[in-house]
Amino acid sequence: MRNILPSEWTKRIRHFLLDIDARIDSTLFSSGAGARELFERYSAFMDRFHVGRWKRWVFIEPLSEGATIGTGVLVLMLALAVPAFRETSDDDWLKKSDLAVTFLDRYGNAIGNRGIKHNDAIPLEDFPDHLIKATLATEDRRFYDHFGIDIPGTARALLTNAQAGGVRQGGSSISQQLAKNLFLSNERTIERKVKEAFLAIWLETRLTKNEILKLYLDRAYMGGGTFGVDGAAHFYFNKSARDVNLAESAMLAGLFKAPTRYAPHINLPAARARANVVLDNLVDASFMTEGQVFGARRNPANAVDRRDENSPNYYLDYAFEEMRKLILTFPKSYTERVFVVRTAIDMNVQRVAEATVEDQLRQFGRDYHATQAAAVLADLDGGVRAMVGGRDYGASQFNRAVDAMRQPGSSFKPYVYATALMNGFKPDSKVVDGPVCLGNWCPQNYGRSYSGTMTLTTAITRSVNVIPVKLSIAIGTIPRSSNQWEAAKRGRAKIVETARKFGITAPLLDTPSLPIGSTEVNVLEHAVAYGAFPNKGRANKPHAVLEVRTGAGELVWRWDRDGKKPVQAIPVTVAADMSEMMSHVVTEGTAKRARMDGIPAAGKTGTTNAFRDAWFAGFTGNFSAAVWYGNDDYSSTNRMTGGSLPAQTWREIMVAAHQGVEIKDIPGVGPAARTPPGQALANAATKPAGEIKPGPPPILTKRGADILVRVERLLEDAGKSGKVLSGEVDKPAKPLSSTSIPASESFAAAAPVTPAAARKN
Repeated sequence: MRNILPSEWTKRIRHFLLDIDARIDSTLFSSGAGARELFERYSAFMDRFHVGRWKRWVFIEPLSEGATIGTGVLVLMLALAVPAFRETSDDDWLKKSDLAVTFLDRYGNAIGNRGIKHNDAIPLEDFPDHLIKATLATEDRRFYDHFGIDIPGTARALLTNAQAGGVRQGGSSISQQLAKNLFLSNERTIERKVKEAFLAIWLETRLTKNEILKLYLDRAYMGGGTFGVDGAAHFYFNKSARDVNLAESAMLAGLFKAPTRYAPHINLPAARARANVVLDNLVDASFMTEGQVFGARRNPANAVDRRDENSPNYYLDYAFEEMRKLILTFPKSYTERVFVVRTAIDMNVQRVAEATVEDQLRQFGRDYHATQAAAVLADLDGGVRAMVGGRDYGASQFNRAVDAMRQPGSSFKPYVYATALMNGFKPDSKVVDGPVCLGNWCPQNYGRSYSGTMTLTTAITRSVNVIPVKLSIAIGTIPRSSNQWEAAKRGRAKIVETARKFGITAPLLDTPSLPIGSTEVNVLEHAVAYGAFPNKGRANKPHAVLEVRTGAGELVWRWDRDGKKPVQAIPVTVAADMSEMMSHVVTEGTAKRARMDGIPAAGKTGTTNAFRDAWFAGFTGNFSAAVWYGNDDYSSTNRMTGGSLPAQTWREIMVAAHQGVEIKDIPGVGPAARTPPGQALANAATKPAGEIKPGPPPILTKRGADILVRVERLLEDAGKSGKVLSGEVDKPAKPLSSTSIPASESFAAAAPVTPAAARKN
């Protein structure tokens, strides 16, 4: 091959590139010409259909705008529908709530039921005709005519509510209400209403009208912890839904709107008034005549008196929700829906916990401006033995022990101190109680003063606020760095990590005040997390279910075999040190009212800003427990602290829990002092009944107690000498000195329960 000069290569490349450029230009030109020709042909074709003048504005433009707007609406509806349809992604959506669970206590005694009995549910045709008519007349008169959303009914409800200036009439169809029961929560948001509407239409495409009505009658909450009209009929009237009369049907139909407000076992007059409205609806809807409902008006239904029944409904709700989650872990092929579940509850302790909360609120709630409380007591393996989710389940089913997130205040500090001990500190390490600031935030102690140098044990005993903040800085400090803000941030990250190991799953927002309890937790997790201290640092998951069996008795699941195993949250030595430090809070610190005779105890009080929340969380060698007092609307209490009602309530629940139980020592804590029998009798006169057995705390001061002792001695002396008290007693008995009453039994140790007496958290 002959040699080709570089200049010739250059020419060939240039020609090649020019050829490509020419081809591209030619193609683009030809394409453009072809496109113009096609457009001209299309325009010529469309000109045949040209409509002008009035026809265009009457027909064409509205259709065109309608198509544009319709396309936009369809896109918007699709965007809104996607979140709703995600709720139906579970193939087992129809059976998720279709469980029948009988709950037993830890000893095998039946304590209640939850869910719906799928295996023997009453067919729709077996329900009385007047019950179905009462439901339709009250809840959805056009049920068999609409497509899932009753547009005229919704418009009428909106107009009625607008005229009334509030919610007077509901616009949701039965399909929408069933969609909410199956897939959604009860939150009042626009997002939920949008999802509800789409899911109602979706249900209408998947189920027949009768199937929807049947599910609604079986799944609706009817008050008193019952679901479905058959369960409600048994609960309120001791009969099957097959056998209810018209008056009883009207009362049942009236419960759909507000089961807690119209529950006949709580407010029979309101239930009867609501039933009368249902009878009016039957007549207005032309389902019955006035003559047919006259007998029901004259003879209203009488509900069974359930006031003396004490079912642990908050606990059962929690256990049922746990069971619903547990069933999802079973194999997909498992179709059993009827179960018998043994729980960890101890009904004796549960009754004491409920009674104690009610007694404390009834006696002192008004003085403290506190209206609600929650309490949880658990074994050290996380089994929940007692749960109080609020003052009255009939008035509110919201479980404040599980679902409420409240600031724990100083009761969060043990997680901080445990983190510090794992990062080189010791219980006797010296720290300085003095001013500290992170940016513009400067924590203050309760008395707005500082105490100088102290040990960690003293700091937690006296609940000093400044020290946990300083500890967060110290444990986050790295060599050759003096940035306190960054050090505190790293320290808080370690604190959060420790709390997570203890089992706290709440968000725990990272703020400078996190070490003193500004973040939020719930009572259940807080109570069980404290169990890691006496459990040698091992943290367990809170649980109610111990054992699951089928209706035929076949063992399906057991906690000790299949449950989550404990996690070593902190070293054993740290757990022992923390227990010893926290025991001082009870013996000489802010929680003296939590002390128990002969039972070693440890814990921490907590009080939040403006006295919105008051806590005491603590443990013994057998159990851990947490108690919260406050208000649902986050309003302030009247200076209630964790050392007042929470500590007293905790003590009474713990005393009941330890009855008949071998008292175990807390690792790292010595045995608790026990009053000698002889001394106990001598002190009985100086102790109110509440100090001898669980009950209300004393309300006298030490001086008042001494006066009562003097009076008793005078009476004894008068009785022995046969003299009359009116004038023959010439020398009173010597009054008891303050040292004659042991510190553990003195009235000073159990200060009066009044807001004025609460001075520390």
